[in-house]
Amino acid sequence: MRDFLGSRCMFGIPTPSVNTCVQPECDEMRPAGVTNHIARMHVPDLAVRSDEDFERGIEALFGALDNAVDQVMTCGPDHLILGISALAIWGGSREKSDALKARIAARAGAADRNIGVTLASDAVLEALAAHGVKRRIAIVEPYYPVIQKHLEAFFGEAGFDVVKFNHLQGKQFTGYTKVSAQYLVDALRDTDTPDAEAIVQFGANLPMASLADEAERWLGKPVIAVNIANYWHALRHNGIDDRVRGWSKLMSQF
Repeated sequence: MRDFLGSRCMFGIPTPSVNTCVQPECDEMRPAGVTNHIARMHVPDLAVRSDEDFERGIEALFGALDNAVDQVMTCGPDHLILGISALAIWGGSREKSDALKARIAARAGAADRNIGVTLASDAVLEALAAHGVKRRIAIVEPYYPVIQKHLEAFFGEAGFDVVKFNHLQGKQFTGYTKVSAQYLVDALRDTDTPDAEAIVQFGANLPMASLADEAERWLGKPVIAVNIANYWHALRHNGIDDRVRGWSKLMSQF
């Protein structure tokens, strides 16, 4: 028998303990009959002042991943969404991304339970394909410049040119969400360039999801917010085709 509230699908979402964005954004996008179940990857709220600080944070998150997967699997989810985008492209290749997905699937016992796994690496590429974006993208994220080589290599391997980066360089992991609406608007405008066919927002703790729909109207191009892309990917791969307005064209048209 299906879960009473999660009658259509139950998502397990491992996300960093410092992330205050993934849970509320996913809950706001949730269709009836779909439930979200969060597990926390325990990391301290590190101060980030350099590339080296950021890399130490990434190492801590990789180390905390397995425990979070173990926690969330106890509720019996149908599908896992990794609620951090940096890990998904770390290493800059499809091989590294697939290895991470295989690690999560193995930890979850996915082969025995028929459980899918969504990573931002897959979700964003599928979102770009849905929009018909051919080659040139711009990327905004809250990270330090060390992320650029990983993003450039990953998207380059997939056939995309990143024509502009906007590294917002958040100074604290929890600080990524302590921003104003105007800050987010300015960040998107600063990222936009006529050469870019679409803007991609990485960083699952940067609260862009509620702004993406509006931003597409005044920028005149797709704005792919990573939490929307992840949730859309998980829904569609589980046969849930609800078109939901207010969360960018990705969720309302594809």
